[in-house]
Amino acid sequence: MSSVVLEPPAAASVSEPKALPVLQLVGVRKVFAGFAAVDRIDLDVLEGEFLTIVGPSGSGKTTLLRMLAGMEDPSEGNITLRGQLINGVPSNRRPTCLVFQSLALFPHMTVGENIEYPLKVKKIAPAERKARALELLRMVRLPESYYGKNVMKCSGGEKQRVALARAFAYDPDVLFFDEPLSALDYKLKKVMEKELKDLHRESGKTFIYITHSLEEAMVMSDRIGVMRAGRLVQVGTPEEIYTRPADRFVSEFVGEVNVVEAVREVGGRWVAAEGGQPIRLALPAELADAERVAVVVRPEFMRLVGDGESTDNLLDGTLYNEYALGSRIQYQVRVGDRTMIVELSRSLAWRGGLDRPVRIGWNAADAIVVAA
Repeated sequence: MSSVVLEPPAAASVSEPKALPVLQLVGVRKVFAGFAAVDRIDLDVLEGEFLTIVGPSGSGKTTLLRMLAGMEDPSEGNITLRGQLINGVPSNRRPTCLVFQSLALFPHMTVGENIEYPLKVKKIAPAERKARALELLRMVRLPESYYGKNVMKCSGGEKQRVALARAFAYDPDVLFFDEPLSALDYKLKKVMEKELKDLHRESGKTFIYITHSLEEAMVMSDRIGVMRAGRLVQVGTPEEIYTRPADRFVSEFVGEVNVVEAVREVGGRWVAAEGGQPIRLALPAELADAERVAVVVRPEFMRLVGDGESTDNLLDGTLYNEYALGSRIQYQVRVGDRTMIVELSRSLAWRGGLDRPVRIGWNAADAIVVAA
């Protein structure tokens, strides 16, 4: 009996269509009395991602969030949700939910009643509402016994969890967060950061989070958007934002940095704009014709250089102060009129005392070179 060999099906000649982003902004602007609080934003938000928008006060991030949530209409441009235009659609008719900084819990209600509120509005039967509320309590790691507790008797962290449970009760496509952890103490904030990241992974929902805290963004996000003066100046993964900032503003916003401005001399040699010390740097292709650049060195890549040691770049200074940061120690070094920051593991701590002359340095490969 002859065998039959089954050939695999031929590959489709037409490629699969690319999935639409869950939320898309094209040329979005918001103008107040001639001032563009948000200016020509283009952004695709991917299904199920945790996107955080960061920026200093007045950068436009809250205005952007209010437009996404339906609390403001864009002056120009379009916002689409799953391909459908939602300009002008009020917040209560969008499949989205906003967790406010103030949490906006109902003080006269119990924990269970707060969580059930969206379900009650939808006229879900009481027994089904309670079952769902208990399920959400478990999801946000609160005991079921909290169901009948007055919400005003909950701690700050417990109220955060109740607000999250109520948001999930809406079963939204996208959850927006307006700096919800800003009022918490440091230890509780760190706990909630991890729990929010866990909830995001477990739920599969799309999170868009607004904060001024880069630390929160780095811990939780799949991608980070950095805003300045109403514009998104860079969108990327935490690794991309940290190691390949788009410009000097992003590099300085994303944690502490040392910045040395360098100028190109005749013959192509680079020297420090202040002091004139030779600077070795790895110049990116897009700055090949630049005459002045900013060399950005993060504290963890700066070294205290001892006798007999060398690095690509060396500066002489005076050790001004030191700060214990748990497993690390951070040093301030005065170099002329500048203060440089060096961060070392405790095992490599400087033992020479303050107000001593020191030599600091870094290798060209460890620096980020951006337009000055």
